[in-house]
Amino acid sequence: MQYVKPKKHLGQHFLKDKAVAQDIVDAFKADLGQSPILEIGPGTGVLTHLIMQQLPNPFKVIEIDKESVSYLQEKLGLPQEQIIEEDFLRLNTDKYFSDGFNIIGNFPYNISSQIFFKVLEDRQKVQKLTCMIQKEVADRITTQSGGRTAGILTMLVQAFYNVKHEFDVPPQVFIPPPKVTSSVITLQRNNTAELACDEKLFFKVIKQAFAMRRKTLRNNFKIFKLPNEIVSDEIFSKRAETLSVKDFVWLTNLVSEHQTK
Repeated sequence: MQYVKPKKHLGQHFLKDKAVAQDIVDAFKADLGQSPILEIGPGTGVLTHLIMQQLPNPFKVIEIDKESVSYLQEKLGLPQEQIIEEDFLRLNTDKYFSDGFNIIGNFPYNISSQIFFKVLEDRQKVQKLTCMIQKEVADRITTQSGGRTAGILTMLVQAFYNVKHEFDVPPQVFIPPPKVTSSVITLQRNNTAELACDEKLFFKVIKQAFAMRRKTLRNNFKIFKLPNEIVSDEIFSKRAETLSVKDFVWLTNLVSEHQTK
């Protein structure tokens, strides 16, 4: 097999620039530790080849494209036991990783946000993640509170990870070139083992806060039926993107307190 055809329905844009691939691996391997590695969507194996050459960590790849799997086996000699032929969004990570692991990948752009929500589900295991995604999503994840691009993903990711924008990548280094600029970002698990609030309610509070971005918390939080004297607080006149993770923890505890009364 000489070539793998990029498939639009899988959101495939194969990285062809080896220098960019090396920069991604360099960002990933800094303070990596010894935990196993999972590469999401290896495609034609540009990152896989460097991981095999440069990193001593045990690693697996997850790929649902059978053509890519055959290519990785034939061209890189990747053994079957290192290949997970499943959908990452439905992966039971306990089956393959008993403890912590790290993630690297050029993520399919059509499901990149969903991948981060899946990572959040496995946040007690995923220690580090370095990936390439569309710049719009990268900016949303790495922006600080008060940033206009802040959203649900911003707050949920930053509650559990330290985030870093590594560098931007132009379209021409891919086959086929995407219509957008890409970015490489790194997530490193922070020291928050558990939030100081009900975590399920925390997720709900954040999603409700961003339900209508132009509205203030006072409008978006009507569903929680908080007393008038509570929503008269200045914080409820703000929009969700101006708040910090700490603010949302406080709000979650406030909502929890009044839901139990």
